[in-house]
Amino acid sequence: MNAIISAPELAGALAGAGPPVLLDVRWQLSTAKATGEPPFDGRAAYEAGHLPGAVFVDLDEELASAPGGHGRHPLPDLAVFGAAMRRAGVSFGTPVVVYDGGMGWGAARAWWLLRWTGHPDVRVLDGGLPSWEGPLETSVPQPAEGDFVPEPGAAGLLDADGAAALARSGVLLDARAGERYRGEVEPIDRVGGHIPGAVSAPTTENVGADGRFLPAGELVARFKELGVSRSSPVGVYCGSGVSGAHEVLALAVAGVPAALYVGSWSEWSSDPGRPVAVGPDPQ
Repeated sequence: MNAIISAPELAGALAGAGPPVLLDVRWQLSTAKATGEPPFDGRAAYEAGHLPGAVFVDLDEELASAPGGHGRHPLPDLAVFGAAMRRAGVSFGTPVVVYDGGMGWGAARAWWLLRWTGHPDVRVLDGGLPSWEGPLETSVPQPAEGDFVPEPGAAGLLDADGAAALARSGVLLDARAGERYRGEVEPIDRVGGHIPGAVSAPTTENVGADGRFLPAGELVARFKELGVSRSSPVGVYCGSGVSGAHEVLALAVAGVPAALYVGSWSEWSSDPGRPVAVGPDPQ
C-alpha cells in the first residue's frame, strides 16, 4: 500500500464507499519571538477551516509525552494516544488519512505512530492542506467512537544505544538541516553536531517546491547516493522525532523500511556522556 495519497485520490475516496477517517495534525516547531508574537496554534488554524469531517489531533498533547530526559517529543502515553485516536473515529477496519498545513512533518508523526502501533491502512495527504482544492468547513465533527487500541510493534523503533549501533552496522540518516548536522548552528538543543557515523540527509530535500514528495524513483536514487539499500538496516533521527518521521515516510515511498529514533538529537545531546561529531564527515 502506498504511504501517501494525492488530493484527487482523497476526494474520490471520500465520495466512495467506506471513506477514510481524516486527521488534521497542523503543527509547527515554533517558539514565541522577542517581539511577543505568539507560537503557532494548530487548533486555531483547524477551527478556521479544515477538510470536511476532519478531526484535529494535537501533536504536543496526544502524539507525544511531556518533554524531558527522553527528548522534546517522547513517545506518547499509549492510553492517551489510543483515546485520542478512538475519539477521532479511528478503527482497525477503517482507512485513515492524515494531513497538516503542508510541511508534512506533523502528519508523518501521526502516520508513523499509527503504523508502529498496528493500524494497517494509514496514508498521508501529499502536499497537505494546500494541495486540497475542495471545500473546507469550520464546524467540528463528532464522529462515532472508534475501536483502535495501539499495540506497539517489535520493529521500527530505536533508542539511543540502538541508533549508535545502527550508525556502525547499517545506515543512520540525520533528517535535520545540514548546518545543524555540522554543528554550525544549534538554535534549540544543548550542543550542536550529530551522532557519530550518521549521514546528513535533510528531509526538506525529499519534497519539491510545492511540498509534495519527489517521485518514488527520484527518492530511490537520492537514498542510494546516501548509502541506503534494501539489504542493510536503515534508521532515521532528527531533532525530536517529528521531521525524522517525515524522512521515514519518504523512505516508505521509496520502498525502504526504516526505524525511527524518537528521542533523536534532543535526547542524545542532553547526555554529556554521549559522543558528538561535528563537520560534514559522518565520523
